[in-house]
Amino acid sequence: MKKPLKLGCVVMAAGNARRFGENKLAAQLRGRSLILRTLETVPPEVFENVVVVTQYPEIMRLAGEFRFSAVYNEHPDYGISHTIELGLTALRDCDGVCFLVSDQPLLRRESVAALARCWKESPDKLAALGHGGVRGNPCIFPARFYQELLELREDHGGSTVIRRHEAELRLLEVPEEELADVDTAEAMRDLREKAGERGRT
Repeated sequence: MKKPLKLGCVVMAAGNARRFGENKLAAQLRGRSLILRTLETVPPEVFENVVVVTQYPEIMRLAGEFRFSAVYNEHPDYGISHTIELGLTALRDCDGVCFLVSDQPLLRRESVAALARCWKESPDKLAALGHGGVRGNPCIFPARFYQELLELREDHGGSTVIRRHEAELRLLEVPEEELADVDTAEAMRDLREKAGERGRT
């Protein structure tokens, strides 16, 4: 009998958010912070283990409330590649790892679960959510790509690896708004306006 595939999840929550001007993961939308929304998006039943990589003690505590593992990133200034290394090192025994960013407040838990199912159909392939043929996040990397991920440096992330292997990528179509990320305070204001929160902070 074939062993069930082990899929891990890395929640990347360590960035300095320089473009945002403050810790954007604490920014609120409809009364819930971006990091809380992200952790609520993770369906733990589809993952062998969920690792939250962060430089913020309060996020480490929050990860514990969800019964997720937490890894402290002492060097967020090393860039996203260091967050990837820390998360992946904690999940090296998994057959694949899903990397989830923390600034997609409209991403749905059901979409993350569907992506996991999509990957398990072809576990040797890369898998990502997308819209209209354009790739977004999250992305799942099978174990054969781990070494390339570990060789990334500074602010080079998983996209660098995916670009080398576009033919190996499966896209799962979702509504465009689920892929929208919040990189700036202006983008957050726009999202709040669309959500009917004009004038709220």
